[in-house]
Amino acid sequence: MRPPILFCLILCLRVLGADGKSPGVPLPAAPITLEQALEHALAHNVTLAKGRQDLEESQGVSIQQRTARLPRLATTGSYQQLDEARIERVQFGPAQPATPFFNNQSWNANLVVTQPLFAGGKYRSMVRSSRLTREAALASYQALVAETLLQVRIAYSDVLLAVEQIGVQEASRKLLEEELQTARRSLEAGTVPRFNVLRAEVELANALPPLIRARNQERIARNTLAMLLGCDVPADAGVDVPLRTADTLRAEPLEVTVGTALNAAWVRRPEIRAAEAATKLRHEDVLQARSDLMPSVSGTAGYGVQNRNFVRDLDRTLDGWTVGVQANWLLFDFGQTRAKVGVARAREERARLETEDVRRRIELEVRTAFSQFVESREVLVSQARVIEQAEEAVRLVGARAQAGSSTQLEVLSAQTALKLARTQQSQALRDYTVARARLERAMGEGVSLTGPGLQR
Repeated sequence: MRPPILFCLILCLRVLGADGKSPGVPLPAAPITLEQALEHALAHNVTLAKGRQDLEESQGVSIQQRTARLPRLATTGSYQQLDEARIERVQFGPAQPATPFFNNQSWNANLVVTQPLFAGGKYRSMVRSSRLTREAALASYQALVAETLLQVRIAYSDVLLAVEQIGVQEASRKLLEEELQTARRSLEAGTVPRFNVLRAEVELANALPPLIRARNQERIARNTLAMLLGCDVPADAGVDVPLRTADTLRAEPLEVTVGTALNAAWVRRPEIRAAEAATKLRHEDVLQARSDLMPSVSGTAGYGVQNRNFVRDLDRTLDGWTVGVQANWLLFDFGQTRAKVGVARAREERARLETEDVRRRIELEVRTAFSQFVESREVLVSQARVIEQAEEAVRLVGARAQAGSSTQLEVLSAQTALKLARTQQSQALRDYTVARARLERAMGEGVSLTGPGLQR
């Protein structure tokens, strides 16, 4: 049988892994769609996990504020034993023994209920603060969720763009390889000079660096997406992250005006609700600070039991109840309370200005996102038929080259134009997708929080 300590160590290593690290969240085995990526991020993103802890913290603060006016039940108890030499004794007669004033052992137990009764409106204010704290924390978490999901959408689009760019570069390289083979056959037939072959070789060599860069961009984009999904990349995965996507770049139409977008933002943006709740919270701070100028009253009731003072037997007890009222009123503190009120009012004014600033910044964000969306849509429309025209140009110039009526320069120019058209088309699709996601984020769409759970 293994020793207990050794057995626990082996069990921990099996749970954590051979390297002693937590296995974490594995990468999805199958290709994932954008919707699946968003769901995965909601469940495993580290930023959202930290945000949920902040939400739990605010919930605890809210409970503390709400329970300030509720009764408190407490129990106390003590036991004491004194040296006999420290107890004074009195002899009432010459023939009588000296009598101690109290027992050298004592104990007591008490059960006390305290109920706050009045504090200048502080307790009602703290109840309102409890509700506002929850609202502000929930709105802040909703904003964090919306921003995280936007980053996931952008990272997913970047992966799709990198895949498209690799395809464009590989297709261009294939055309250049075919052109090089054609030039070599023509050179062997004596119909073109050596210069045509050299130029085709140079063009093919120049096509390799863009392909290498596109592949590297894909690796970076997949790493970024894996991080946003909260996944741990296996150490033996190498530079290529085994994270596959199932969607392709596509343009989904969105019809919206800038006025509609602004109205939606005023209603839906959680940042506005968080700022407004923070302003109301600062106002409650003013009321609570001002309440310290008023008296506070609380009532107490309890029941206690203790041993008798003049009897050695500790089992002989006295018990009974107590009822009382306690009042406190701070009459003078050299202006400390009034200074607290001044600080609270300054913070309230700052929160009000912050709310106005948040509204202005959101309006700028909406207008900027709308402008970028219109730009990306116009660019996408302008690229609608460019690829078809470029492919037709390559086909025609290739046919003319075979007939001997077109130069190699015309062929290479047509191929370069096709590569540029494909590159711009994929970039336009990505820009449109990202611009739409940013506009929806600016409008406050995509996430709805009604409690600790999320709905999209």
